[in-house]
Amino acid sequence: MKVCLVSSSGGHLAHLYMLRPFWQEHERFWVTFDKEDARSLLSEEKMYPCHYPTNRSLKALFINTKLAWKLLRAEQPDLIISSGAAVAVPFFVLGKIFGAKAIYIEVFDRIDRPTLTGKLVYPFADKFIVEWEEMKKVYAKAINLGSVF
Repeated sequence: MKVCLVSSSGGHLAHLYMLRPFWQEHERFWVTFDKEDARSLLSEEKMYPCHYPTNRSLKALFINTKLAWKLLRAEQPDLIISSGAAVAVPFFVLGKIFGAKAIYIEVFDRIDRPTLTGKLVYPFADKFIVEWEEMKKVYAKAINLGSVF
């Protein structure tokens, strides 16, 4: 199985990195911001930089959609995993076209309100994971697996 791990840098990237017991067993590639924390953490990993800042930026969405099209065609992942933020949106939407499964993990600090990215990718996620039971009221098909941290 080939896995695409996509997120912004910082806390979202740290969140995905904590899933190492799962992803280390699979062929994988990362899509994240070309920032020092990502370069350091992923120095031994296959990483593609995406455009940022992404928050509410149509320009970034357009550029990252083109990147997602290119990478998903070339890499052909079986599974896309993200914990946000906005860079995940084009990968989830286009991932469905390319036949990939998608898992989204809503961020830990959201206890009873959705994130914008969560709302946008929810319809495209095969599994939508939350870390608080209260979030199942927000996302009806969510699975609560408890804290990643």
